[in-house]
Amino acid sequence: MTVTAPTIGLLHGAQMPTLGLGTSPMNDSDTATAVRAALEAGYRLIDTAENYHNEQGVGQGLKDSGVPREEVFITTKFNKRWHSVDGARQAFENSCGRLGVDYIDLLLIHWPNPAEGQYVEAWKGLVKLLEAGSVRAIGTSNFKPAHLDRIIDATGVVPDVNQINLNPYKIRTEPVSYHAEHRIVTMCWSPLSPRELLDEPVITQIASRYQRTPAQIVLRWQTQQGYVTVPKSSSPQRIAENISIFDFDLTPDELAAISSLDQGEAAVTDSDVFGH
Repeated sequence: MTVTAPTIGLLHGAQMPTLGLGTSPMNDSDTATAVRAALEAGYRLIDTAENYHNEQGVGQGLKDSGVPREEVFITTKFNKRWHSVDGARQAFENSCGRLGVDYIDLLLIHWPNPAEGQYVEAWKGLVKLLEAGSVRAIGTSNFKPAHLDRIIDATGVVPDVNQINLNPYKIRTEPVSYHAEHRIVTMCWSPLSPRELLDEPVITQIASRYQRTPAQIVLRWQTQQGYVTVPKSSSPQRIAENISIFDFDLTPDELAAISSLDQGEAAVTDSDVFGH
C-alpha cells in the first residue's frame, strides 16, 4: 500500500510534499536503495545536498524506481565555495550532473557563512536560476531572520523555504514566526534526532494512545503545524511508517505538551559561527 503526503504551495508557485526522505549521512549505495524504497512507498520528496556526497545515489534510486522525474520533488543544497552569482549556477550544474536531472525543484544555500560575506551574492545567483526556469523554487538552510532580512532587502525576492534544525527539543519560535510573517515554508532537518527524543515519556504516552510509533507522533507534530519534514531512514519498514501519519490529528493539548520539551536556541548550532 502506498501513501502520499499532502502538498503545500510555495511562494513562487511550486507544490511541495509536506513529508519526504532525508538522506544524510547515507552513502550513494544506501541512498539509492532507500530512495527507491521511499518512492515505491509513495514518497515524492527527496532531500539531499552537495555536502552529503550522495546526490548520485539519489539519481540512481530515482532511475531504479521507474517513477517519472516530473512526479518527484528533489531538494539539494550547495556549499560556501559557490557563494557568488556565477557560483550558484555552477553549483546547480554540478548537482544536476550528479543527480542525472536537467532541473532541480528546490535549490538551497546550505549555510549562510556570514564570515565569508557572500551569501547575498549566492542568493542573487539563485534568483537568476529561478527566473531562467532552471529551478522551480529557491531557498535557504540554517538562515537566521537577520540573514533573511539581508537577502530580501537586497533583491526583493523572498525564499520559498528555509530549512532549519527543528524538532520538539528545538521548536525554533523566533525563526518560525519570521517564516510565517513572510510566507516562507519551514522545513525541518534532523526531525527525529537525537535518539533519546523518541524515548521521552510525553511522546511515548501519546504514541501508545494512538497506537503509533514515537517517530510518527513527532512527524505528525511537525506536519500538523504546517512544516515540511524529511526523516532519514534506510529501513523500508520505517520509511513506510514515517509517511503513514496523515490519517490522524493530535489535539491542541498534545501539540503543546510535545512543544514543552523545547530546550531553546542554545541547543541549536549557531549558523553565525558554523557552516560549510
